[in-house]
Amino acid sequence: MRVAASPDTVKKLVGMGHQLVIETGAGAGASFPDSAYVAAGASIAATPRDTLGSADIVLKVQRPEPQEIGEMKSGAVLVAMLSPLQNPDEVKAYAAAGLTSFAMELVPRISRAQAMDVLSSQANLAGYRAVLEASVAFGRAFPMMMTAAGTIAPARALIMGAGVAGLQAIATARRLGAVVLGTDVRLAAKEQVESLGATFLAVDLEAMKQMETSGGYAKEMGEDFARRQREHTTEALKKIDIVICTALIPGRKAPILITKEMVAVMRPGSVIVDMAVEQGGNVEGSKMGENVVTENGVTILGQLNIPSHIAVDASQLYAKNLVAFLGLIIDKDQNLKIDTADEIIKGSLLTQNGAVVHPQLAGA
Repeated sequence: MRVAASPDTVKKLVGMGHQLVIETGAGAGASFPDSAYVAAGASIAATPRDTLGSADIVLKVQRPEPQEIGEMKSGAVLVAMLSPLQNPDEVKAYAAAGLTSFAMELVPRISRAQAMDVLSSQANLAGYRAVLEASVAFGRAFPMMMTAAGTIAPARALIMGAGVAGLQAIATARRLGAVVLGTDVRLAAKEQVESLGATFLAVDLEAMKQMETSGGYAKEMGEDFARRQREHTTEALKKIDIVICTALIPGRKAPILITKEMVAVMRPGSVIVDMAVEQGGNVEGSKMGENVVTENGVTILGQLNIPSHIAVDASQLYAKNLVAFLGLIIDKDQNLKIDTADEIIKGSLLTQNGAVVHPQLAGA
């Protein structure tokens, strides 16, 4: 499991004059023993209540449990990946508890915020791990192999969605020796996919020019475009062994990229990894936390929390993202200072002074 502080970031924050309290065993899943935190200058608390009760700033990986909200003092600052657009009632609970809360996944993706971009740091590792998970479930080798007994053909992989996770999945599948295709509704992704040595699978290049938001995310595709995309993808799937699905739309249910009819044309032994399963899934028939084997022998992996499967690196990167963010809300005298005029603060601030203040949630 991931943790929101590494011994390195603890040492840095302690050096800046902060007192760090770590819940006992919090870093065990990321190979950070309590002794490493103590050596870095932190103290260890026995229970979550002891950790949270006097904290001015609470750093977490994901959103707190209901009882944890009650254990934080009014006026405390909560910083985590809070999935606020999917959990608006929990955001109201933060406000009712008097917490100032920040959702790290809502940090604007601008140049100044790159060091705070948790979506990129975690998705990068998730894309890598998803391919490894597929390789384990796949009953064949990825690369072409020439042997005295005959030649093994390379696996053919399709990566759907060419964001950070998808591009890392393409690179990883290529390193393992697969023949790789990539697809995305955004035309800007074509050059990125091809730069990694993959073939870009496209339907209508002209229509794709309109499929990207100003923030760099994919827009939800219209029905006509979606139909043509499905038809084109269905033909490709007949010759594909591995599919990695990575498509997400912020604040919305994940789009269906592969229908049951599309799965039905795939060959027995093929593997699909649905990285969007926690947001509703890109694949019809995928199930959260389960591996589903279809009637025609296709395995659909619905693994949860993929970055936690590579917890050491994921924790180290996430902890550094948090330290960079804290530099915005703590001034040079090490006092809390929340400048709501700053676009990064404004974009990620959910609750303050007992109210829900984020424009996408206020009044919801």
